[in-house]
Amino acid sequence: MNFKQANVGVIPPVPTILDEHRKFDRNAMKILIDSLINKGVHGLFFLGTGGEFSQFSTEEREDIAEFCIDYTNGRLPVWIGTGSNNTTETIRLTKHAAQSGTTGVIVINPFYSKLSEETLFAHYAAILEATEIPVMLYNFPALTGQDLSPAFVSRLAARYSHLVGIKETVDQLSHIRQMILEVKEINPAFSVFSGFDEYLLPTLAAGGAGAISASANFAPQLLLGVYSSFQNNNLAELLEHQRKVIEIPAIYSLDEPFILTVKEAIRMTGVPIPTFCLPPSNIWDAQKEQKLKEILTRAGVPLAE
Repeated sequence: MNFKQANVGVIPPVPTILDEHRKFDRNAMKILIDSLINKGVHGLFFLGTGGEFSQFSTEEREDIAEFCIDYTNGRLPVWIGTGSNNTTETIRLTKHAAQSGTTGVIVINPFYSKLSEETLFAHYAAILEATEIPVMLYNFPALTGQDLSPAFVSRLAARYSHLVGIKETVDQLSHIRQMILEVKEINPAFSVFSGFDEYLLPTLAAGGAGAISASANFAPQLLLGVYSSFQNNNLAELLEHQRKVIEIPAIYSLDEPFILTVKEAIRMTGVPIPTFCLPPSNIWDAQKEQKLKEILTRAGVPLAE
C-alpha cells in the first residue's frame, strides 16, 4: 500500500460494537467494517474516542485492535488509537499494534494530569523512539484539558520523521490553519485532519489532508462528497455537500457522551448493529430518536425503512 494514500481522505473513527452483555461483538464489528469499506471511505481508525478506548483494559484494547487489523486484512489502511495516561502502557499498545500489522497509530495526549511542555515532549519522544511505524497525534483539548500547539507539534516533527500527522479536534479554524502552515514547513508531507465534520472543507482549503470525524460512520457520502468535489474543483457540488454537512453537528448535543448517538445513527441508516455502550452509558429514548431522525433528514442522509 502506498503510504501517501494511507494518510489522506475521509477516515471514520469507528465505534467499538458491543453485545447486550457489553462484550466485544466480533460478528457485528465485521458488519460495520464491511459496510464502511463498501461505502468507499479511505481508512479506518479504531479505538479512538468513539471506540470507547478509555474504558477498556489494556488486554481488551489489544484484543480489539488485533481483531480489527486482521479482519480488515489490508483492504484499507488501519489506524489504532494507543494513547493513555501511562507512557509505558502507550508504548506497549503501540508495539502490539505494530506487531499486529497496523498501518500506524494515533496517540492522544495524557488526559488527567496537566503536563509541562517538556514532560509532554518527553512522553511523545519515548513513544516515537519505541516504534518505527507511522504515528499521528490526536489533539482534543476539550477532553484532555491540554492543547497540542503548532509550535509543540513542529518541534516533534523536526526530530521524528515518522510523526506523519495529527487529528485536530479543535473548534478553532485558526488553530487548524496554523498547524498546517507551521508543521508543513518542517515536513511538507505532514497530514492535518479535521476532527469536526463541518471543518473538513476549510481544512482542505488550507492544505490539510481530510477528516477523521464521526459522521463518516453514518453519513460517509456527505464527507466523501465534500472531499471528492474539492479534489475535482466542482464548486456547485462542493457547496451542495457542505450545506448538508453543517447540519450534522447538532447530533452531538443530543446527549453526552455522544458515543451512543453515533451508534444509533449507524443503526438508523441501515447497518444492523447493537448499540450498547460501556457504563456509565446513556439511556436512549423516543425523544432522542425523533430528534436524531430530524437532523439526519435535514442533512439528506437516507434512513433505513
